[in-house]
Formats: sequence, C-alpha cells, structure tokens
Amino acid sequence: MQKNQNFERRGKRPQRSFRRSNNRHPGLAENQPQRRLETPKGEIPEEFAKTVFGSLNPLLQHAALAQGFKNPTPIQEKSIPELLNGRDVFGCAQTGTGKTAAFLFPILNKFLASGGKAAPRKPRALIIAPTRELAAQIAESTVSLSRYTKISFAVVFGGVSQQPQVRAMNSGSDIVVATPGRLIDLMEQGHISLENIECFVLDEADRLLDMGFMPDIKRIQAKLPEKRQTMFFSATLTKEVIKLSKSMVDDPVHIEIASEAPTVDKIDQSLMFIGKGKKTNLLVWLLQNKPEMKKVIIFVRMRYVTDNIALKLNSEGISAASIHSDKSQRVRTNTLNGFRNGRIRVLLATDIASRGIDVDGITHVINYDLPEETESYVHRIGRTARAGSEGSSISFISKGQRNLLRSIEKLIQKEIPRDREQPYHSEEVEKDLFSSGGDDKRKRAPQGRFKRFRNPVRGKNRGEVKPDRTRRPRFGSGNKESAPRTGEERPGVARSSTPRTGEERPRVARSSTPRTGEERPRVARSSAPRTGEERPQRVARPGTDSGTAASKSQDRPRKLKGKNRANNQKNLPPWMK
Repeated sequence: MQKNQNFERRGKRPQRSFRRSNNRHPGLAENQPQRRLETPKGEIPEEFAKTVFGSLNPLLQHAALAQGFKNPTPIQEKSIPELLNGRDVFGCAQTGTGKTAAFLFPILNKFLASGGKAAPRKPRALIIAPTRELAAQIAESTVSLSRYTKISFAVVFGGVSQQPQVRAMNSGSDIVVATPGRLIDLMEQGHISLENIECFVLDEADRLLDMGFMPDIKRIQAKLPEKRQTMFFSATLTKEVIKLSKSMVDDPVHIEIASEAPTVDKIDQSLMFIGKGKKTNLLVWLLQNKPEMKKVIIFVRMRYVTDNIALKLNSEGISAASIHSDKSQRVRTNTLNGFRNGRIRVLLATDIASRGIDVDGITHVINYDLPEETESYVHRIGRTARAGSEGSSISFISKGQRNLLRSIEKLIQKEIPRDREQPYHSEEVEKDLFSSGGDDKRKRAPQGRFKRFRNPVRGKNRGEVKPDRTRRPRFGSGNKESAPRTGEERPGVARSSTPRTGEERPRVARSSTPRTGEERPRVARSSAPRTGEERPQRVARPGTDSGTAASKSQDRPRKLKGKNRANNQKNLPPWMK
C-alpha cells in the first residue's frame, strides 16, 4: 500500500526535528563530546615568555595568546606562581580583574603535567560559583583555555534538566564547575563523589555567604579529602569571609589587590534627584533623547519591578528584557545572548548580574534603586569601562536614601556629581537630602508622635524619646525630688516595716479537726439505692395518666438498644429499668 505524504499534496516541506545542538550553551551541553583538538599555530613571543605565563605549558601559552592575553593582571601575577608551587591561596580582588584565569591556568597546567583521566563520577577539580551565570562564564573560559588539550569538564547547576549533567559525570570529567544547590542534589543521588578532588576553588565567597550558602558549603567541605589544594577568592573582606577562609585553607598565601582607579576615575558617574513615581518616565526620556546609550544595564531592587519596566520600555519602542532568579535558565541564557549580540538594547536585572557577567561594550549602567549593600555599587558600575574602555553610570535617588548615598561616597572616596538638567528633577528631594546646599550633619529628631525632651533630673539632653501623650501614673510613681508618700497623703491602711502578724490582719481561725454538719450544713445522703418513694412523682401532663407507660416514656431519657442495652441494664437505676 502506497502512503501519501500530506506535505507533498499541500506543497509544504516537512519540519525539521528539534536539535539541542542548535541552542548549545554550558547549561545544556555540559560536556563537549568528541571535540576536535586544534593545533596551535605560530610561535610564542619572547616578551610573552618572560611574564608569568611563560612558566605554563606551551599549549596553555598558545591558548592565552589566542584569547588576547598579553600582560598578566596583578592578581594573576601574584597568584599563579604560588599556585604552581602547590600553595593554598586566599585572594581578594574586585570583579573583572582576571581571577578566573588566575586559578584556571594552574589547574590545567597541573593536570597536563600529571596526565591521566578522571574516573566516572569522580572529578579531580571542583569550582564553586554563587550564580548560574558565573558558572556558565567559568565554563566558557575553561573551553577557551583548554582548547588545545584533552582535559574534560562539566557544568552542574539548577534550572535545567539534570540528565545531561549525569551523563557528563558518568563519562568522566576532570573539572566540575557547579553551584551549591544542584551539586548537593547530585551528591545525595550518588552521581558525584568528591573523594578524588585535588583542587578546590571557592569563587566569589562573599557573594556565596550573602546568598545564604554557608550550610551548603559546610556540607561540601565535609566530603572533600583533607589532602587538597584550596583556592579561596573573594571581592570583599568581611568577618564572615575571613572566618570561613581559616576553616578551609591551610597555611595560605594572602594576596590582596587594592581597588583599581578605573572604577572611580574612568567611569563618568552622575546623580539625579527624582521622585519614586517618576523614575520610569525619566528612564524613557533618557533612552529616547540620548542616542549614545547603545547598550545599557539597569539594576533594580525588586524582581517584579524589572518585568514592569521592561513592558513599559517595549511599549515605547525600546527593546528591553529582564533577568532575575524567577526566570528559567533557558530564558536567562537567551536574554544574555541577545544582549551580547545587540538584539536587546536594555537589560534589566537584580543584583544577580552585578557579579560574574562579562559583557563587552556596555556603555551605561543605571541604578534605578541604590543598593542596600555599599560594596554592590562598585560591582554594579564595574560592568562598564572594562578592558580599558570608557563608560558612564547614572544613579536615581529619592527620599529616605541619604544614608545610602553617604556610605557610597565614603567607599569610593569621591562626591558623585549632581545632574539637575533633566525634566523630572525634584527640588523637594534635594532639599530633603541636603540642607543649605550642603550635607546636614545634625541628628534629626524622630518623626511622628515622638520627640526629644530635656531630662529634668540629669539636666542634659540624653537623646531619650518620650511620647507626647500623657500617660496615667502608676501607684508609687512620681518625681524623684518630691518627698516620699505617707499614709496622710494617700488614705489607706498604714503599713509598718515590722513583719505582719495575726493581730494586724484578722483572719478566720481554722481548726485541725475535720468539718462537721454544724460548720457547713449539707444534705445527708444515704448509701442505699434510690427507689420510687425517694424520687417525687412527676405531674401528669394533660390528657395522660401519670402511671401509664406513655407518660413514663416521655419523661425518661432515651434508652439504649440491642447489645448496648443488655450490657448497660445493670448500671441503670431502678426507675429507668
């Protein structure tokens, strides 16, 4: 029997089947299967060989040249030699300073020198990242730096199916880049074992602690072998970060890189005073009247606000998309790819994108809401002016954000210039934040029904707070300067300091003999069972006889039936039988 193909009769072609390879990224294609090794071309320059990169394997040097590495950054120059010698490193440097290459080069060099391949489900190196985007970025760096080697890797994070990740682990992966949540899930299922870990990297440790991953880090640390090389990197140094580093590294080399000048000097920063209800209107005006804003990141505090702003910008003809933790991983990855390619002009994000997102060519960074964490401001504006380019940042400020602005200016050690040349400038907000054209350093009294008052006892203003409303004084309360109250001032029973006796307060004398009927009259009750004579006869209802069965059935409570009745007949009183 001949089969007719409908698409031929309709003049249509068959649709192509879905191929995951068309949408490959480190989250869906964790392990690159059967990739062809490229052959390095050209020779290594002598100037390049004299740098820190000259101590690496020649294959890694060619990969570094192919990626545009010329001169090592300060964090790379100080950490790579120590890591090649097998020392633990505790490094502190801002984002965008080359920390990823600082720990990837020593790991790849160590595996090339030792040779071998990882056993199934037992990786040799583990890299922990706080967000999926940062894990994907580290994976992309691993692909580019190991392009001339046979070292395999896998990426493990949530938001996508775990089956490709499980297959990658079963085939054997030397390096695993993971987020804590999905890694613990696969460990509990038995798909990953950490007993063969030789190198352990904790990247952006301060961000991990801010996101509440401390319990997960402790669980992962308990499964690691004691003999390993640990690399601990953080953008800021806090008490929690230092305490965690002491429990993970062994005799580390401390490397701290001071904040670079480009973060403050090369970025053109400005501040705009605006009411909360007009921020979106100002945003639309800036994007429509300033064509130099070609690729913009807008940081917003709330997730639902990013979606609302994206809808508003798209309705005004401005291509925009949002990215936050409520989005699926596929949507977040496609949005970032569209922003890199220029298809999306404006990217709205929460602080999830303030670290680890390396997108070239960002012209402007707009702080729709000032960050509550002062350090996050530096990470936000650090998305622009990368690789020696220039960039600008604009911050919207409203009422109630005076302390945030002071903390930011204290951190960057610079006063942010004020921009008043915009149609939605609010003088009311500026007067609220600054008085008489400068900073008002006086402590304001609390607003509302509370006010400051002068303490009459101490004679000084201690900054105490007292409500305006008058409260009813309790007994015994009064001014400390007044004389103590006596029995004449307050009519009542005079109280002496001597202990109370029976004469002061007469009490009812109680005897030890048991009570009798004379003390408290009671109804005498006999132990004999009740009879019909003891119970008074009921008054007959009209139309019935008091002695008939009908009258008794109406007055008696409902009797039990069946077995329950037979079992309880003995317990019933005579008048109910």
